[in-house]
Amino acid sequence: MALTSSSKQLDAHQKALAINLDQTIFGSFAEIGAGQEVARWFLRVGGASGTVAKTVSAYDKEVSDDLYGAGSRYVSMQRLEAMLDREWNLLLTQLKKSRGPSTRFFSFADTVSARSFSGTNECHGWMGIRFQDQPGGEVHDILLHLNLKDSSNLSQQEVLGIVGVNLIYATFHQRASPEGLLRILCDQVSLERIEIDFIEVRGTAFRAWNRQDLLLGLLRENLAEAVVFPSGSHWGPPTEILRKRPIILAPLGWGGLTCAHKDMLSAAMRELKAQIGNAATNPLGFFTITISPGGVPPPANSSFGFSSRLEALVSLGSGVLVFGYSELYRMTSFINRYTQAPVRFVVGVSSVIQLFSLPPSSLEGRLLEGLSRLFAQNVCVYVYPMTHVALEESLPSALAAGWKWKSKQGLISADQLQAPPPLGHLLAYLLASKFMVPLRLAS
Repeated sequence: MALTSSSKQLDAHQKALAINLDQTIFGSFAEIGAGQEVARWFLRVGGASGTVAKTVSAYDKEVSDDLYGAGSRYVSMQRLEAMLDREWNLLLTQLKKSRGPSTRFFSFADTVSARSFSGTNECHGWMGIRFQDQPGGEVHDILLHLNLKDSSNLSQQEVLGIVGVNLIYATFHQRASPEGLLRILCDQVSLERIEIDFIEVRGTAFRAWNRQDLLLGLLRENLAEAVVFPSGSHWGPPTEILRKRPIILAPLGWGGLTCAHKDMLSAAMRELKAQIGNAATNPLGFFTITISPGGVPPPANSSFGFSSRLEALVSLGSGVLVFGYSELYRMTSFINRYTQAPVRFVVGVSSVIQLFSLPPSSLEGRLLEGLSRLFAQNVCVYVYPMTHVALEESLPSALAAGWKWKSKQGLISADQLQAPPPLGHLLAYLLASKFMVPLRLAS
């Protein structure tokens, strides 16, 4: 069956039924942690015998280890891969001879930590499908990491079932392009209910797909708040990379990359290491940039394209966090989902002036609410010095707005800024309380 260009606004019932009625698609379901919500759709819409070879759910840890092997966390990519390996091999062993010439086989699996009875666990999971695009064809994989945001276990099961149906339908009907695949994944659900913050595809059918663009597509389609591009070879969702680590974020605007950006991050790293000591876990440093969730391109005066800019940042040896928004207080909230260790922003002096001059209009409390959300219990802002010339060039209107400053040896630091009244009192408080910490250049 040829891939279609759109889902034609089918709901989960119609998608599951369309799969059931396609006699060339046949496979197995293995689900752990949130019921068998995906398989249940195919079993209840009718015609399940045309699609479902088997459903299995191994909740007991010893049973799960016996089936899929011990040694990996139960909610992880490794466990998902082990599930897919076993179920796929069983499927082919049992059915390849009888059905192989006319069937596109698939094995669907998910391993999920849905909301527990106590309600204290991290609600997330891994979901994937292994499939053939034609009878007897090569094997391909699509793997997803999801965060479940509903407040009840029942609602999380419901949304997981819908996304699973969407994934299976997209695999066989909407896989012609990355945009088509991503767009269908969250049909009938929203970012308020579920987030997909990592995707990996494997196989020759995806040879032309770009891994970087696929992750950025999660932001463009409003499926995630942020995605991570690590400096090393270990790619994964934010929960695996940021978890329990001290974090430094260096937010960047649309201007061109300069040597100062790397110097800022290095200075912040030295400062935080001196504060937490050598015995603590080493901090992770990230540049942060913003992409519009709607896919709006960078401004016309950007010095180079978004992808080139991202590659240039990664080449500096630090990871990059790409957000769907630019507000620092929202970044604080995002990072604190994964760590209670110290979190530090590092910005130039000009960013302090901008922070006070452009209060967030989306918050009822405007500047005060934005600052209170930014400076959570484990957060402060390191401020890197700038030259007098650089500051005036970056913010030519600052002097007209009443800002003043003094320079020392040609540099202006945060404690040499004088804000117009009444902002001066607030700036003095943040500096005295060490919510803002002036950085000094390395001697």
